[in-house]
Amino acid sequence: MTDKTNILAQLSDGLVAQALAAGQATVAVRSSSGCHVSGVLWEPDVVVTSEQSLPARGDYEVAVAHQPAVVATVAGRDAGTNVAVLRLSQPLPFSARRATNVEPRVGAIALAVGAGAGGAASVRLGIVSAVGPQWHSRAGGKIERRIVLDTRLGRTEEGGPVIDAEGALLGMSTFGPRGQALVIPSATLERVVPLLLKDGLIRRGRLGLALHPVAVADTLREAAGQGSGMMVMSIIEGGAGAEAGVMAGDILLTLDGTSAVGQLRTVLDADSIGRSVDLRLVRGGEITTLRVTISPEP
Repeated sequence: MTDKTNILAQLSDGLVAQALAAGQATVAVRSSSGCHVSGVLWEPDVVVTSEQSLPARGDYEVAVAHQPAVVATVAGRDAGTNVAVLRLSQPLPFSARRATNVEPRVGAIALAVGAGAGGAASVRLGIVSAVGPQWHSRAGGKIERRIVLDTRLGRTEEGGPVIDAEGALLGMSTFGPRGQALVIPSATLERVVPLLLKDGLIRRGRLGLALHPVAVADTLREAAGQGSGMMVMSIIEGGAGAEAGVMAGDILLTLDGTSAVGQLRTVLDADSIGRSVDLRLVRGGEITTLRVTISPEP
């Protein structure tokens, strides 16, 4: 009985130590609207937080426990990866413990750390319940790994750090479908944050076409190899589609061999800009192919 008690005490003490360390790099991002969201002190003068929860407009300040609040300005935000980056008017004395090649493991302990309005840390204990491959958000952002936690987040805890049992940063917490707790991995943050600091946004590819899902005519389904596509409703002058000769009324079947129905965002990522790909279309009852060079979003 004594040995078991000691093991539990050691586990408890270890979690407390990791929570205290992570809490030093967890901040509250407060807006002039009166609400706040949690954030990760990425560098002494840079904070990373949830783009979807950060108010679009307003003045911001960052609060850390036992430190005066610091004025912050938005350096960049990207809805695709749900990452917003703020630059602080003066550096704070801590930053997150970032480690390369942190691999989440199913069943491993994870701590999701948030912050109250004054910057005091709150902690939720959970396990990594699922780990999946790279995925794309509905807004078109590439996320390096799908990491799911078996815990729930409070409304203001989104955007805080998620750490493993050794205190290494797994990533930033965010809300998924039906309130599910997901993690934006450290690898995604390492890729996106420098771009947001430099340019303020992540540019992705676009075709310059307004599309609407439609069924492919029964007589063409065998030749098309699919039963649905995306009809071109309008074309942006000077856009990639217009330059390639796409016409209103065309039905887009595939882009670079990928189905156009629900899959375009996975193709039109930042790496697609400037790449030449094939558009497979239905035009006038026939299947045709056009070559298009993907242009950046304005």
